[in-house]
Amino acid sequence: MYQLHIANKNYSSWSLRPWVLMKTLDIPFAEALHPFQSGNNHDLFQHFSPSGRVPTLNDGAAVVWDSLAITEYLADTHAGVWPEQHHARAWARCAAAEMHAGFTILRNLCPMNCGVRVRLSALPAALLEDLARLDELWQQGLASFGGPFLAGPAFSAVDAFFAPVVFRIQTYGLPLSDVSRAWYHRMLAQPAMEQWYRDALAEEWREASHEDESLAQGEIIEDFRSRAQ
Repeated sequence: MYQLHIANKNYSSWSLRPWVLMKTLDIPFAEALHPFQSGNNHDLFQHFSPSGRVPTLNDGAAVVWDSLAITEYLADTHAGVWPEQHHARAWARCAAAEMHAGFTILRNLCPMNCGVRVRLSALPAALLEDLARLDELWQQGLASFGGPFLAGPAFSAVDAFFAPVVFRIQTYGLPLSDVSRAWYHRMLAQPAMEQWYRDALAEEWREASHEDESLAQGEIIEDFRSRAQ
């Protein structure tokens, strides 16, 4: 069985991608969760990850790190990771790669922190540009391939790659078009997303730098997480 190494579900956007993909496609795996520690986690994570980062997939002799590489590794042997239709599959790969490499402003200003709600002090122009591009991509996929998921009738890797953005939108109350907001609500209702969210709320770990990142652009107005010990 695969072993998937991840970090805190409340914070780790990169971990969410392969986790929600494998859960939704019923690909069995054992979860190994490693909470972020204060400071640099590289040395700790390097015990299971060549890059010292999460996520990492262990498949016996094969160790696969990076969420996009994990996705492609799974696609070699599991149906449904990417859409079957040729043009939808090409679009899904492009959109997932763009998310994987881009949207830096969104990542920096709105880090994932599932269990809180943050009132932003401002919506900088650069953040609005990232959100406009997200909205454009999502509407394009939904219109081109008929929905209800981004590349057609079934959940696939491209939906998984934007799953962390779904939690960011929920946390920071980010604006969306009506079409994109319908997909956002559909994603929140996916059983794997609901399970990740429940697990994130139940975590009692707090890591100062991640908490500070969430506070840097506004104020926490609600916190639904279990009380930290």
